[in-house]
Amino acid sequence: MWRSLRPIGRSDASGGYRRYAWTGADADCRLWFQAQAEARGLDHEIDRNGNQWAWLGDPLAGDAVVTGSHLDSVPDGGAFDGPLGVVSSFAALDELRRRGAVFTRPLAITNFGDEEGARFGLACVGSRLAAGQLTTEHAHRLRDGDGVSLPQAMEAAGYDPDAIGSDPERLARIGAFVELHVEQGRALDLSGDPVGVASAIWPHGRWRFDFRGEANHAGTTRLADRRDPMLTYAETVLAARREAELAGGLATFGKIAVEPNGVNAIPSLVRGWLDSRAADQDTLDAVVSGVERAAREYAERAGIDLDVVRESFTPVVDFQHALRDEIRRVLEKRGADGAATVPLLGTGAGHDAGILSASVPTAMLFVRNPTGISHSPAEHATEDDCVAGVRALADVLEGLACS
Repeated sequence: MWRSLRPIGRSDASGGYRRYAWTGADADCRLWFQAQAEARGLDHEIDRNGNQWAWLGDPLAGDAVVTGSHLDSVPDGGAFDGPLGVVSSFAALDELRRRGAVFTRPLAITNFGDEEGARFGLACVGSRLAAGQLTTEHAHRLRDGDGVSLPQAMEAAGYDPDAIGSDPERLARIGAFVELHVEQGRALDLSGDPVGVASAIWPHGRWRFDFRGEANHAGTTRLADRRDPMLTYAETVLAARREAELAGGLATFGKIAVEPNGVNAIPSLVRGWLDSRAADQDTLDAVVSGVERAAREYAERAGIDLDVVRESFTPVVDFQHALRDEIRRVLEKRGADGAATVPLLGTGAGHDAGILSASVPTAMLFVRNPTGISHSPAEHATEDDCVAGVRALADVLEGLACS
């Protein structure tokens, strides 16, 4: 499975992946998912929001156990973020069949669409739509860097954008959703554990800062006469690092757009996107308000107009304790001599499991990442740890869905 998926959307130049929503690479990933489902005799289904489902048992029976993740990527992302969860889900089903497990609840494997938000700037579009956390109207207004709207992209890929929207009936049929994911940090590497269980997802969001100045000639305009928004943006980037350190949170300006974007032109507009996360809401609020306050002070001093727009926000997700504790119990019971402990980890990364948690009981498993690097070709997990993740997921699914 891994070898057949690995080449799709991979850049020869960077070694990273460019699997963006509703592109050719995305279509190839979807065909791969469908082929894996059909090879196992599963019923393949695409919901109104473009999310894929592979069903074992009756989808309408209710109380289904669902697992899976996503196959899209950030720009030049790694091979494990998302795909490891999908590959491991199919492999866990293979393992359960090898064990002769008897399923007493329906089981589904999912591929949620546009989880990373690399193309349209909003993460978890597929699961947000299904959970009613993204309206059809808002989704229709999303545009990529080339001005292509989400409806146009969906139509070009053969999907109906007018059908998207909340899907409460489907979510009501799910009794539990368990997502396996490569760890996006080094907690497991430091503790020496191959697998961990998520405790919570930090609150996080994305804010767009629009700095508007005056375009002019770089070679003829005196420094004193300039209204250069790039300088204000640069000061704001430094302020973000300072505010994050002071409050104990995280803040990153990782994307920028400049107009007119000429080497010999003073910009008229610098648009930067702030990603900020923290272990609790008060800390996140302190970081973002501190960054915005500093940006407005710099802008006023330099004669720059500033607009700040919150483009997305996800509050803290405290995974359901009953399901989380049941998963730990299952894993620890199957550990060596029943004495193994499974670490409980918080994470600053967003996931489809976090979005769905408001609608269905959700949980997450993490697989050790020895580099601690994610959203990069350097992202990694060893084969032994991946196998440990598959076995752990199989144990969990067996405990939840089998007699």
